[in-house]
Amino acid sequence: MQKQTISQIKTMLQREHIEMNHLEQLRQDQRKGVQDLLKSYDRKQQNLLDLQKSFHQKQQFEQSFVSNFAQLIAGVDEAGRGPLAGPVVVAAVILPKEFTLYGLTDSKQVPQQQREIYYEKIVQEAIAYHIKTVDAALIDKMNIYEATKYAMNEALLGLSPMPNVGLIDAVDITVPSLSTYSITKGDAKSISIAAASILAKVTRDRIMDQVHQEYPMYGFTKHKGYGTKDHLTALKTFGPCKYHRKTFSPVKETN
Repeated sequence: MQKQTISQIKTMLQREHIEMNHLEQLRQDQRKGVQDLLKSYDRKQQNLLDLQKSFHQKQQFEQSFVSNFAQLIAGVDEAGRGPLAGPVVVAAVILPKEFTLYGLTDSKQVPQQQREIYYEKIVQEAIAYHIKTVDAALIDKMNIYEATKYAMNEALLGLSPMPNVGLIDAVDITVPSLSTYSITKGDAKSISIAAASILAKVTRDRIMDQVHQEYPMYGFTKHKGYGTKDHLTALKTFGPCKYHRKTFSPVKETN
């Protein structure tokens, strides 16, 4: 029987399912191109197994906070506590028990294009989600920590149905008739918090892209309001705009 070409084998290895006996036959093929393709295939398969394991560990972690399978868990996370400009954005999300998204983790560890894809899947399949933004003026009035706590409370209270448990990334909040837990590095431990981090990050990035259209001189599309060298240079040149947090250094030094 004529051997498959390297190109044909490459196409076959890109399929979702390959018969084991076919794989074993390929492993007997001594052509270097075939062996290189198999090494790449094996790495991808191992990576998928690692992602599956990580996902199920996150699921098991958050299920330890409920007493029965019917109870609803909400994950809560924020984006934008550190920037010099723009809002802080908080998302709360309840995922169905059967939700599956291998690779879902802390939004900072997910490439921008992948975050957009994850965002769409989360909002389409979530039992409920709610996103709350707090603008720079209110952040200046309340301080960033209190503004974040306020937004987290509002995001949880905006869910329908209401969850039984709220898992919050590294912030202590109290919500009536709801058990809340502050989880250090929760977006790397809990699927629901990771999902909330994606919703918050994507939403905030979109807001900052809109802000850039109004004030292009600051380069908000590049740094999203964080204190990069280019942002600080623009701040010294043009002074703060209405989206800057006036109580934050070095913004307050330019007023």
